[in-house]
Amino acid sequence: LGERQLLVLFGSQTGTAQDTAERIGREAKRRHFQCRVEALDCYDVANLISEPLVVFVCATTGQGDPPDNMKMFWRFLFRKNLPPSSLCQLDYAVLGLGDSSYPKFNFVAKKLHKRVLQLGGNPLLPVALGDDQHDLGPDAVVDPWLLALWGKILTLYPLPPGLEIISPDVRLPPKYTLHYLAEDSPHPDGGLLQPTAPRAVPSELRPFAARMVSNQRVTAECHFQDVRLIEFDVTGSGITFSAGDVVMIQPQNSPEDVQQFCQLLRLDPDRRFVLEPTEPGTSLPALLPQPCTIRHLVTHYLDISCVPRRSFFELLSYFSTNELEREKLQEFSSAQGQEELYSYCNRPRRTTLEALWDFPHTTCAVPPEYLLDLIPRIRPRAFSIASSMLAHPDRIQILVAVVQYKTRLSKPRRGLCSTWLASLNPEQGDVRVPLWVKKGGMKFPADPDTPVIMIGPGTGVAPFRAAIQERVAQGRRGNCLFFGCRQKSKDFYCQAEWEELVTKGFLTLITAFSRDQEEKVYVQHRIRENRGLVWELLSRGSAHIYLAG
Repeated sequence: LGERQLLVLFGSQTGTAQDTAERIGREAKRRHFQCRVEALDCYDVANLISEPLVVFVCATTGQGDPPDNMKMFWRFLFRKNLPPSSLCQLDYAVLGLGDSSYPKFNFVAKKLHKRVLQLGGNPLLPVALGDDQHDLGPDAVVDPWLLALWGKILTLYPLPPGLEIISPDVRLPPKYTLHYLAEDSPHPDGGLLQPTAPRAVPSELRPFAARMVSNQRVTAECHFQDVRLIEFDVTGSGITFSAGDVVMIQPQNSPEDVQQFCQLLRLDPDRRFVLEPTEPGTSLPALLPQPCTIRHLVTHYLDISCVPRRSFFELLSYFSTNELEREKLQEFSSAQGQEELYSYCNRPRRTTLEALWDFPHTTCAVPPEYLLDLIPRIRPRAFSIASSMLAHPDRIQILVAVVQYKTRLSKPRRGLCSTWLASLNPEQGDVRVPLWVKKGGMKFPADPDTPVIMIGPGTGVAPFRAAIQERVAQGRRGNCLFFGCRQKSKDFYCQAEWEELVTKGFLTLITAFSRDQEEKVYVQHRIRENRGLVWELLSRGSAHIYLAG
């Protein structure tokens, strides 16, 4: 028996798998393991052959696809030339997070489990299939599975003599310690977004601060939904893209929310601090400058508007000095309290900031260094690029529906990114938005004679606007678009542009305005009505069909 080392590797799209991986990391620390928790694509996969004990936590996205931060690992693992005994020294377990309403339920976890087995790994347990559709969410499967896992692991790697499992009443140290700088320490001139060095193509770790050129509402003022066509200038960024690609945008919290958060936690937004990892080998958060102000941390990093997870209430309970609040927090973090937590948090979409309001005695006792353990980072948002470089060089346009809806809470719920983007006014000075581009899932045909049938109701039309602009610039005529919205006069995006292309013979446009007549008409009705045309394009022209929405 060597050192008691455990590696937890996660592939996460929305953060649930990461949250679960970090939970396993905490449970490992309580059992005195040396434990690292890493994203699969940040881990050097060549080292896997010398790992004794690994727990994989992975989500399945879309139609059975691996999350973005494990795509490289996935490619490596399925290489044909890996010897079948590569991983014979490895004890492992796979925890999957999926959604049983999709046909390829937990496909990635099942396939990973099988592949590691093929390569000689020794499974400690059958693969866990967490399900979002369960009344209690994935935890219904995860909780009992983890209990069984720790049973197995402690049989193989018993606690060292004289050590006990650290009791759940004891709080673990924070991931980082936070050192405030003296008020009068010199301020190095650090702009929040340094322009990226030339030749470094922008990415999540080095976004490009793009200037917003225009922000135009494309729905009628009287229409219930606010949709914007927004244009960014990416001159000098080195960004290139083609139709079907996606722009990632890193949003920020509103000044009002930041101010409220700082008041609740009794933080001075202008205080500057540096972070130090508690354990050697932990890297610092990539997107935070050092030193950093509290205001920058809360504005750009902490996701105070997300719906808090169970782990939030668990950690919060340790700071509670108030009996009533602590009991409630402990209930929310227990397996039995999950239904109640769901109706408190998930159903009404209550935000982290609102939850903190409800626990005032606890909130003002939170030590600032625990903020990075308590609140996840703001995730970037993906938008289909709605323009082509051939039509608009050095520009990126997106079509953004501003997310706003009601739940039983009195304040309307608002989408973080769309609300922030809509609030920016490029006519009032230099407005910058951190962004980068990644490959999309849609590829348009290389052969100029292949016709394209695009079905894009609502803002789903965005990637097709890029495709049509690109194809028209290349002189390709076989473009057929089915577009649907509520009313011709209210939310017919880019109407003039489509009609001009129809006149010039570049586009066949078929529209469905669902509310402009008694009975509702949708794109699927128009496809049926135009079955002759659709069949002609498919059978004679081998058309490709695309659907977005």
